[in-house]
Amino acid sequence: MPAQSTSTMSRARSAPPMPWPGLLALSAAAFTAVSTELLPAGLLPSMSADLGVSEAQVGFLVTGFAVTGFLTAIPVTAAVRGLPRRPVLIAVLAGFALLNLVTAVSSAYPLTFAARLLAGVMGGTLWAMLVGYAARMVHPDRRGRAIAVVSAGITVALCAGLPAGTAVAAAIGWRAAFAALAVLAGLLALCVRWLAPALAPEPPEARTPLRRVATLPGARTSLAVTVVVILAHHAVYTYLAPIAGPRWTGVTLLVFGLATVAGVWVTGVVIDRHARRTLLVALTMTAVTMVVLGVSGHPAALLAAAALWGVAFGAIPTLLQTALINATGPANADVATSMQTTVYNLGIASGSFAGGLVLDASGAAALPWTVLPLLAAALLTVALARRHAFPR
Repeated sequence: MPAQSTSTMSRARSAPPMPWPGLLALSAAAFTAVSTELLPAGLLPSMSADLGVSEAQVGFLVTGFAVTGFLTAIPVTAAVRGLPRRPVLIAVLAGFALLNLVTAVSSAYPLTFAARLLAGVMGGTLWAMLVGYAARMVHPDRRGRAIAVVSAGITVALCAGLPAGTAVAAAIGWRAAFAALAVLAGLLALCVRWLAPALAPEPPEARTPLRRVATLPGARTSLAVTVVVILAHHAVYTYLAPIAGPRWTGVTLLVFGLATVAGVWVTGVVIDRHARRTLLVALTMTAVTMVVLGVSGHPAALLAAAALWGVAFGAIPTLLQTALINATGPANADVATSMQTTVYNLGIASGSFAGGLVLDASGAAALPWTVLPLLAAALLTVALARRHAFPR
């Protein structure tokens, strides 16, 4: 066995045990944020009728959340760098509880929209904190696994949280779904108080300026790969319905969601030993998915592609987050992930917009072929990287 592998295994055996209660609390916070952000997308008809606005205006509730998260993630994170982590996280969860409650009781669209904008500020702050919080809670040899545990909350929200919220809304009304999220966020704030460790902020002399964090070796590469991959993903995923057709859209999304669970689990097992290799495999799987979607519309090929794509995308966000933290260091994790949150939202917005243009101009069949060059560029960048963000 190579000496390096033996040394890695011996460090892993001597590392402290994983702080499961705290990591699961952070994962639940991720679940709450994703559910809060995306729930209106599943409640368009009922919210539209009740608030007296169009379904497109209800859709803007999701857009407003994402835009404020994009605009505020970096400045808010910079403003709270000198504060202890746990009180900030508790305040964000309390903010989610209050704003979801306002959404649940509001009968005026402007008030609902304002609550969603403020919730977006909470979301941007939360995403900037979670990965750094998890990275500082564990031994360096288990950093990737800890980030995977936290990221699993996103997958659970997509696979179970949003369908559950939609089911609650269908049974007893959309307001009850937001009220349930408000209660969950409030209870979670209490859990964080008791389960998450009280991490002190980094001292002033140890805080790297924002501009220097962005220029640390590997940081720009990691951020560039992130925005390209997320743009390519959402350019196709946003318009999966016209690709799959009305008969197969629901099943395709279900297969994709279930496959992401497998992707997160596999990533948690291998990420601390084979992060770069796993990212290369995941990007290759995504590219193969686009080829399959481009050449065949048969239902079997469609579902196989969705499964392959889901496994890959279950892995990619965690791998990119871990690469950025490894490049910038845990002490700069909050600022670095606030930048990644910003480019992530930029990728979502740009991908959705570009995909819509391609759809209107050339049809759904052109979408997979359009994003293939982007995925090839990301794959080549990771393959050629030798140090820092994607070390061999």
